[in-house]
Amino acid sequence: MRDLEIRDDRAAGRLEAVSGGEVVGRIEYFVLDSPERALVPVHTIVEPAHEGQGIAGALARELYGIAGREHCAVAPLCPYVARWSERHPDEAPPADQALLTAAKGWLTEHPGRF
Repeated sequence: MRDLEIRDDRAAGRLEAVSGGEVVGRIEYFVLDSPERALVPVHTIVEPAHEGQGIAGALARELYGIAGREHCAVAPLCPYVARWSERHPDEAPPADQALLTAAKGWLTEHPGRF
């Protein structure tokens, strides 16, 4: 998709893919502070009319790019992002199990967030 812009709405916990002024996809995430700082993607959503155009992959790539620039980890709880990271180990360092466990615990403690 040529005119895709990806923007980080950190306050809302969304990484958004925008095309033609319309949000066509997003990753919903939160920031974990302990045991280390991490971005935790929970859901990846692409609008049906825009599926199959590489939007989800572009969002996952940018999420890992942001984490790299911010010197933090990514703890993928979103199944799509977890699979994407397995296919792109050069761009997506694996999260350790303690971090994934802490991220799952955070979700349990905040049941209405996602």
